[in-house]
Amino acid sequence: MDSSSSRLGFAFRALRHRNYRLFFGGQSLSLIGTWMTQVASSWLVYRLTNSALLLGLVTFSGQVPALILTPFAGVWVDRWDRRTVLKVTQVLAMLESLALAVLVLSGSVNIWHILGLTMFQGVVNAFDIPARQTFVVEMIEDRADLPNAIALNSSMMNGARLIGPSIAGGVIAVAGEGYCFLIDGISYIAVIASLMLMKTKPGIPRIHENLFHELKAGWRYVMGYDPIRSILALIAFISLVGLPYTVLLPVFASAILHGGPHTFGFLTGATGLGAFISAIALAMRKSIVGLGKRMAITSLTFGAALIAFAFSHSFWLSMVLMLLVGFSMMQVVASGNTILQTIVDEDKRGRVMSFYTLAFIGAAPIGSLFAGALANRIGAPPTVIVCGLSCIIASLWFFSRLENIRRIVRPLYIERGILP
Repeated sequence: MDSSSSRLGFAFRALRHRNYRLFFGGQSLSLIGTWMTQVASSWLVYRLTNSALLLGLVTFSGQVPALILTPFAGVWVDRWDRRTVLKVTQVLAMLESLALAVLVLSGSVNIWHILGLTMFQGVVNAFDIPARQTFVVEMIEDRADLPNAIALNSSMMNGARLIGPSIAGGVIAVAGEGYCFLIDGISYIAVIASLMLMKTKPGIPRIHENLFHELKAGWRYVMGYDPIRSILALIAFISLVGLPYTVLLPVFASAILHGGPHTFGFLTGATGLGAFISAIALAMRKSIVGLGKRMAITSLTFGAALIAFAFSHSFWLSMVLMLLVGFSMMQVVASGNTILQTIVDEDKRGRVMSFYTLAFIGAAPIGSLFAGALANRIGAPPTVIVCGLSCIIASLWFFSRLENIRRIVRPLYIERGILP
């Protein structure tokens, strides 16, 4: 019993930092609403249009701003106070959700409203995500707890991903999509309040050079450092060819599994459960050694699970496969995040994490648009098979890079006291 309690306490050790504890509580509530909105938006688009292509287009409109703005946002995040950035982005995100709620509940919503507001949210996310990633370091006073905080961030995101879609499925069935958007808008109050209550030290002033010069310097740093370059390349490719399966889930729920919004919510929730279990497993790790190999292995299992899901016509088998999909994807993304945060130079953290955001989110709109168009021509299951095979190829490439990554990173970990 004592040993179990000790392991559990170790898994949540980052919560001993007051600012991070506030952030964790506020974001946990807000992210449930965010996932409700994601599920409700997808179902609303499919209900209004019955088109896989438009599902891909809406997802594209929400993600394409990251493709354009995130590299510049990383430079600004390195300059600005990150807590202030997060206050602004959370207020703007709240207004976007409330606007969607008003349009849907008044019965005046159309596909162009959804496209426009989704794109607006994408602009907000281009600044919010790199700011949030880099702000974690400011909330954690003991750097030894940083990997745990990153893993807990992932568990928070995916705990919400588990709860939010399940609630959304019920709310949509009983009251409609508009109330999901309303609940999401109200939920932002929690995270805004947590940011207001924090006490942070002012950042170290940094000389601001030309925007494009700083962006170029960040790009040279990323491309010249093999571990960062390889990790970002894997995440970008997996996001490009693997993550677009989410765009097609309403098609699988409706046309393949012959279900409704509850089925869609359960499939999304199973992915969230797998990701949540994955994040908790990462939080309980006592060392970051082996995370690179884990990225390679779980890229492989991610692709294999997608292929199996494409062949499934059983609801329960599909649920199990979505569990594995969520587990594997979270292992890749959170492990990559942890390695990056522990090896990056502090003055380039915002820019590197903006490129991480670009890899994880910016690559996805192109894949979503492609997946929607391809599914329109050959069907959703064959499209997901192509996605899965591509992820397996990417995992084999990353396996070939592991030895060189270890050779470079291990001395750095020893120098920084991460390894003895």
